[in-house]
Amino acid sequence: MRFPALILFLVLFAGLGEALGAPTLSVSTFAELKAALREARPGTVIEIAPGVYRGGLYLQEMHGTAEAPIVIRGADPENPPVFEGTGEGLKLSSCSYIHLSRLVFQGYLKNGINIDDDGRKGERSPSHHLVLEHLIVRDIGPTGNHDALKMSGVNHFVVRDCHFEGWGGSAIDLVGCRHGLIEGCRIIGREGYRTANGIQIKGGSRFILVQNSLLRDAGRRAVHIGGQTGVAFFRPEVEGFEARDVGIAGNTFVGGDAHIAWITAQESHVHHNLFYLPAKSVGRIAQETEDPRFAPSQKGWFENNLVVTGEEVPTWFHVGPGTAPDTFVFRGNAWIRAGVGIKPVLPVAETQGIYDLAVTIEMGEEALPLVRGTDERLRGLGPWSYTPWQSPGDFSDITLPPVVFPQP
Repeated sequence: MRFPALILFLVLFAGLGEALGAPTLSVSTFAELKAALREARPGTVIEIAPGVYRGGLYLQEMHGTAEAPIVIRGADPENPPVFEGTGEGLKLSSCSYIHLSRLVFQGYLKNGINIDDDGRKGERSPSHHLVLEHLIVRDIGPTGNHDALKMSGVNHFVVRDCHFEGWGGSAIDLVGCRHGLIEGCRIIGREGYRTANGIQIKGGSRFILVQNSLLRDAGRRAVHIGGQTGVAFFRPEVEGFEARDVGIAGNTFVGGDAHIAWITAQESHVHHNLFYLPAKSVGRIAQETEDPRFAPSQKGWFENNLVVTGEEVPTWFHVGPGTAPDTFVFRGNAWIRAGVGIKPVLPVAETQGIYDLAVTIEMGEEALPLVRGTDERLRGLGPWSYTPWQSPGDFSDITLPPVVFPQP
């Protein structure tokens, strides 16, 4: 039994040696950065000096390992490098085990960051095990379907503590992505930008969690569970849904037209969020395809949220044809309109709803609503009562469980 153990030790030691032998490369010009990227291997750390770097980067088939990821980061946390250009800021195709942090991408006319499975080859090879952290992506577009962060065919990823501000299409657009965590992000709409939506999860995406993030003035639909994707762009293939097993938890929504939308989506759990002053409605249930391969939009679970609207909002939830609103569950939410509790008109009857909550709301730093009150029921509502899901490690598999849907 000792011989296999020795082999395992030698394999692990070889991998560790590769990581320890990999260089830390410091760069201060665009040419040096490109050269460093060509040299990168598992364990390489590339540190980019402060400054403005004009142009875009394209990385293809770049792979680290779980034990020795490739790290690309700004050298100074307080003064990150700024990338500017006219096309795309950063394109990654079929890459894995890469950590990007402390970088700024701004002013690009197409996408700020675009990560995909290099579907042009005909045989897609998903990018996987990526960590995007402390990035700033802003002023993208400003018109058209141009995203701050676009991800197509990406599995096992983390987007953490990133700031997105000003975009044309989506701040974050997921097409056919699986096993992903988006947390602690700030998604801020800006005047003069199309701002279609904040986060869109579509094209066969599954096992996605968005938690503890702020979405302010994030477009027509701040979070779009599902969408309207061309069949050729589904990953891995059409399975009867645009999005499934999606969690939206512990977030704060402020302004914008509508805050949550289920579009040809199934089995999603929206809970412990604060929805504050949408301009037109809290949400929408729709079926934006007539393709018979897709099941009706169904089984959305809306629970333990605090919803605050103004008197100008005529409808709480819009329900479109071809959907199955009777399969939705509303439970334990608190509803306030114009400062007083109210019982809303919902797609289905709610259980354990709270319609007489007494709270005061004032704006804190950076226009964040602060909810105050002595009612004990507040402890079970909203972002302050949510316990975040913890990933076992940045380059471990993101093993989010499926949404276990309650009986309506």
